[in-house]
Amino acid sequence: MMDLEPSPQTPNNLIPSLSPPPPSLPPPLPVEPLSPSPTPTEPNRFLSLQSKRPSLRVTSEFDSDSRLLFHKVSCKLFDNDNLAKLKLSFISNSKREISDPQLAFTSKYLSIHYDPEEQNALIKSSFDVGSVLHFKAAHDVKAQQGDVAMIANLADPSYAVEVSSPVPYVGLPKATIRFPMGEVMLEEREEEEVPRTFSINGILKGPILNGVCAAHYMDEELKLRYSYKVVFYAVLCLFLCFFYSLIPPPPPLHGIFLFE
Repeated sequence: MMDLEPSPQTPNNLIPSLSPPPPSLPPPLPVEPLSPSPTPTEPNRFLSLQSKRPSLRVTSEFDSDSRLLFHKVSCKLFDNDNLAKLKLSFISNSKREISDPQLAFTSKYLSIHYDPEEQNALIKSSFDVGSVLHFKAAHDVKAQQGDVAMIANLADPSYAVEVSSPVPYVGLPKATIRFPMGEVMLEEREEEEVPRTFSINGILKGPILNGVCAAHYMDEELKLRYSYKVVFYAVLCLFLCFFYSLIPPPPPLHGIFLFE
């Protein structure tokens, strides 16, 4: 009989340990985009003050003949909308004396010109009434006089009808018809020992040949005028002869020119 010997046992430290597989890593979290910084609800006070500050412009011109300085100071009000402008102008001399001051306020619908020396103001206003009518008026405060006018633009902008009247009211208003070739005015005229009559004045002009012919009819007098441009070759030749007589011509050039 054969004796079976037991096989030698492998040490425990040489037997690989059967450990469970490592757990799988979790999927990466999605990266959220950075949200923009919230806009401040309240604007910077310093920047708002700068934007609301009116723009100021100062100009000075010197006249060498009269030795006078002409100064202009203008300031825009509501600069963002450009609604109005304040302007001051005056003249100063070598003795630093100020004269002829003028103060003006202008806007889209109203303008006021004030003269401190005369203590007088001229007020003008203009605005549209609908898409066809335009209204304008002027008033002299010291003279207590002015005028008002209403202009109607027809389909073509070159055609218009204007009705104007002085203030205070004196007589019938004056009517003016404008068209591309001129205008015609109809107004009431009053003379001594003559009843009121209507006078017709007008201007008519148009191109004829190489010039422009204009006819002026005013106070029952007709004046014709024709203007044109002509190049006078004789005068030009005389000028060139005189010019070249003062400046000697350049010496002639001698050489040989070869053309292939």
